Amino acid sequence: MRKVIMINRISMDGFFAGPNGEMDWFIHDPEVDSAVHGKEQGDVLIFGSTTYREFDSFWPHIASDPNASKEFRALADELTQMTKVVFSTTLKENDLTWKNTKLFDGNLAEVVRNLKNEDGTDILIFGSGTIVQQLASEGLIDEYMFVVTPIVLGTGKPLFKDVHKFNLKLLRTMSFNSGNVLLHYAI
Repeated sequence: MRKVIMINRISMDGFFAGPNGEMDWFIHDPEVDSAVHGKEQGDVLIFGSTTYREFDSFWPHIASDPNASKEFRALADELTQMTKVVFSTTLKENDLTWKNTKLFDGNLAEVVRNLKNEDGTDILIFGSGTIVQQLASEGLIDEYMFVVTPIVLGTGKPLFKDVHKFNLKLLRTMSFNSGNVLLHYAI
């Protein structure tokens, strides 16, 4: 059975975005990207509409940008080749311009259960706080990778709003010169 792995940046006080969705507080660090990317390989990405729009506005263009780093272009190609599963009631099929993207407006838990039973590698979730909340409540996320940024936002969008209590088992930690810390947990 495939695993669902959540990868998310969070503030010290547990927010994945500021109160208006802003993410300008992230400390970008190529070492963190390498540590996360080097460990987890997936062939499916799960998004909500907001995160999909953000990724779609950035990554497809990076692949052909001669000014982008070789690593960014390679990652853009990899993301493009992956199956992208978008859960949205506001997007329509013709809004999905990124190659290999499927739209679902129905039962999130049922679709993810079916994906977990299909052949393939792991299923990854980046961002998409409401998707994380719903799947966490259903017990469908197998591993959590948090990139904790050394900032206290004080207010914002909590990653685990209205999620029932559950325990995690620490798999690994890594700290970086940027001040970011990677925390990797399993259920």
